Amino acid sequence: MSPIIFQTARLICRRWIPEDLEPLFCVYSDPQAVRWVGDGQPITRDQCKEWLRVTEANYATRGYGMFTLVEREQHGVVGFAGLIHPGGQPEAEIKYALLRAYWGAGLASEAVPQLLAYGATSHGLQRIVATVAPANLASQRVLIKAGMALPVQRLNEDGSTTLVFEWPVLNRP
Repeated sequence: MSPIIFQTARLICRRWIPEDLEPLFCVYSDPQAVRWVGDGQPITRDQCKEWLRVTEANYATRGYGMFTLVEREQHGVVGFAGLIHPGGQPEAEIKYALLRAYWGAGLASEAVPQLLAYGATSHGLQRIVATVAPANLASQRVLIKAGMALPVQRLNEDGSTTLVFEWPVLNRP
């Protein structure tokens, strides 16, 4: 199977390789970059190593998982995006994070629609969700621009709210 998942005007999306450990750690150890990810806490290098292992297992069992986003011209890693099933949830969930130096350049808006199309055409995914903190307006704009809709506000056990976006847009008037 080809390591390249899709290409856009500025990006190559490919499977993870062991050399992605350092850029993965750079993104997910940055407190600013992860403030909207999971519990908002940076992860360790050992957690990144485990994530690489889990991602390989996801490729083997589902055919997809997290991927690396590489800038086409410079060939440097700019971030990560993928389709995962956190906590074993039945529907795939889209996730993405970029190195802070690439924020605001429209790269997420370029990658997300392609990732949605990849999930649908290559894996037959009929429903993909995205979870977003209400204050994360940048991600909300990316998801809306990609054609996702906000059908549900989920109340979490700790009393906080998570916005759950859905693609494709179902049951719309």
